[in-house]
Amino acid sequence: MRTFLVKQKFRLDGERFDIKDDRGNISYQVEGSFFKIPKTFTIYDADNQKVSEIRKEILTFLPRFEVQMTNGDSFYIRKKLTFFRDKYEFDNLGLRIEGNIWDLNFKLLDDRDQVIAEIAKELFHLTSTYTVTVYDESYADLVISLCVAIDYVEMLESQSN
Repeated sequence: MRTFLVKQKFRLDGERFDIKDDRGNISYQVEGSFFKIPKTFTIYDADNQKVSEIRKEILTFLPRFEVQMTNGDSFYIRKKLTFFRDKYEFDNLGLRIEGNIWDLNFKLLDDRDQVIAEIAKELFHLTSTYTVTVYDESYADLVISLCVAIDYVEMLESQSN
């Protein structure tokens, strides 16, 4: 089991920030592109090896984001057409999500209903801060990539309102 602390630090310009474990060690670094179309974020592990890339697709009616893992797997986050509250769907994720995704308080479960990870937003912070607990470490890169992608979508949505 590993626990990470993620603080939202996205800006539309390029930036690099760290994701630390529960002991304060840097586990991942997120690097945003600067004036690049489409906007991308690249995630690196503690050894500076690329883990994944998040890319906002252009020329789509509703927002759509692709998360490409370095092992070749990829999944998509896409906005659904709704009239009241924003809803998103995940394609090719391979895990089931239970809880409230957009309040960053949810669990990821595998096909045997085993909890892979829990994500919980912490209250009383100036920026979005959340704790990510990964129970199956083989999923750590995917879970961190998913959390960064959701946080990126949340940041874009809040800036557009």
